[in-house]
Amino acid sequence: QVQVTESGGGSVQPGGSLRLSCVASGRIGGFTAMTWHRQAPGKQRELVATIIASGATNYADSVKGRFTISTDKARKTVSLQMNNLKPDDTAVYYCRFVHLGGDFWGQGTQVTVSS
Repeated sequence: QVQVTESGGGSVQPGGSLRLSCVASGRIGGFTAMTWHRQAPGKQRELVATIIASGATNYADSVKGRFTISTDKARKTVSLQMNNLKPDDTAVYYCRFVHLGGDFWGQGTQVTVSS
């Protein structure tokens, strides 16, 4: 059984920073990719950032240059450093661990950016 635990959400003023983290626990490894998604009220869930096993990363245009995704050597922790946050970044953020046997999602963490 795999559990994914998210942490790090909260409220911040525009221009501020937050760091989100996800940890996958359980007797599983070899995740091929890790992703962060977000869902704002009334909108569809969107892909924000991806990191694959090689370490290559990809970002949505709306967050390029502001967000950084990273993982550890064991590929059981994935983080999202978010800088220069904007009100449009307000959403529930979800992490996902991609495995050949299926995907594992975090429970979601709220990020609110407002003055």
